[in-house]
Amino acid sequence: MEAEVEEYLDLGLIRPSNSPWASPVLMIRKPDGGIRFCIDYRRLNAVTVKDCYPMPSIDDILDVLGDARLFSTMDIASGYWNVPIHENSVAKTAFTCKYGLYEWLVMPFGFSNAVPAFERLMETVLVDLKWRVCLVYLDDCVIFSKDFPSHLIRVRQDLTRFRQAGFKLKMKK
Repeated sequence: MEAEVEEYLDLGLIRPSNSPWASPVLMIRKPDGGIRFCIDYRRLNAVTVKDCYPMPSIDDILDVLGDARLFSTMDIASGYWNVPIHENSVAKTAFTCKYGLYEWLVMPFGFSNAVPAFERLMETVLVDLKWRVCLVYLDDCVIFSKDFPSHLIRVRQDLTRFRQAGFKLKMKK
């Protein structure tokens, strides 16, 4: 836990806090044996006004992909950390651990509005490409096309947008 807190401080993702809010940290074992740093935001989520920004429907996705023959996927690394928290809400993201009280400056994992906030950000970054060149679902971007030359152009368009937005991609995909 100490290593995660230090890393988040060094990356400018969190800062020390004096917040009246405080959610506990949970260390959860991942399927691969590693440990995941999680914050139990159940109490905060219970009083949060929900963001109803829509996710794309599976039917709409399948309709758009119907004629495509080539597909590439890109996965945004630490996607939620690309969403800044409004200064008025930063204190509410506070978490407590044996090393102190800290608050997030970017969207933390486990917050109920993380998914719609990230979906909105992705749609903003890809505003004129979505549904025409690519689809976005959570932190995944699927680029689709009918032929290889147009596919290369579309991949380049998406990569350019991600670079301009400061996004980093996971190399696994």
